[in-house]
Amino acid sequence: TEDYVFVKIAVEDFLLHDLYQLAAFADRQKNADRLKEGITVMLSLVELRCRPWLNGMELLEDLQRNKQTLSSGDKGVDSLLKGGFREGQLTELVGPSSSGKTQFCMQAAASVAEKHAGRVLYLDTGNSFSARRIAQFGSSSETSLGQKVISRISCHTVYDIYTMLEILQGLDVTLRSQVQTNVNEQRLRLLVVDSISSLITPILGGSGSQGRALMVAVGYMLKKLAHEHSIAILVTNHTVGAGGEGVKTKPALGETWKSIPHVRLMLSRDHKNSNCTISILKHTSMPSGQTVRTTIRKDNQQCV
Repeated sequence: TEDYVFVKIAVEDFLLHDLYQLAAFADRQKNADRLKEGITVMLSLVELRCRPWLNGMELLEDLQRNKQTLSSGDKGVDSLLKGGFREGQLTELVGPSSSGKTQFCMQAAASVAEKHAGRVLYLDTGNSFSARRIAQFGSSSETSLGQKVISRISCHTVYDIYTMLEILQGLDVTLRSQVQTNVNEQRLRLLVVDSISSLITPILGGSGSQGRALMVAVGYMLKKLAHEHSIAILVTNHTVGAGGEGVKTKPALGETWKSIPHVRLMLSRDHKNSNCTISILKHTSMPSGQTVRTTIRKDNQQCV
């Protein structure tokens, strides 16, 4: 009977409440492991059966309708990507620790806020966001312009996957509401998650499917936001040992996550100087293997 009550309550919850809000709620409860496990199974089933498939004409219309490019703030990278980050796509930047991923993200945020006068949402999972460093990327020394750029960037600290899902779902609701009510606000152009792997890696341990289901749910929500709201999304991922001959490292999070980003970039650093290399691992319209050398600067002009 206890199991029956649990199942009855869980089914009612699934029918009456948003799944991502329910997941965030469950994370705050004591002894809710079974409920959380059921939620992740449901999320996995939703992802499996309700993927946003598009036919050829829909893909063409989508390509023509909302795919502007946003400057990354680096001329070399923009040239490599034929203009920069593409709205409607999820771009992943992969690199080892201290290779320059966070600095690249802040540079991109400053670029979009200044050059495209767009809003930027920055989800910081490692407490590494710095408004002072953002301001250093501005092309103008005018204090008023620098303050305007900073005002267009909203930063939220996120330490767990459930909070992440809650924020993404809330963002979706907010953006839909703005469209329906014709709210004339500065449009969100870029969403940054630095880093996605620090949220997902802790939940992938063990042989269960719960962590993998949550990872897929986050990936699905990110791509859904990008596609439906014409947002460019930039996430960072770390590297792990490849274990094979000739290849020292590979992107973390495994094969399941590999299919989620539209674009995968690998960032490596020459520790002898401040030079960094960015190469294309995967792209929807360009061959992999193309590279560009750049300098990702910080206070002492080195990668971070």
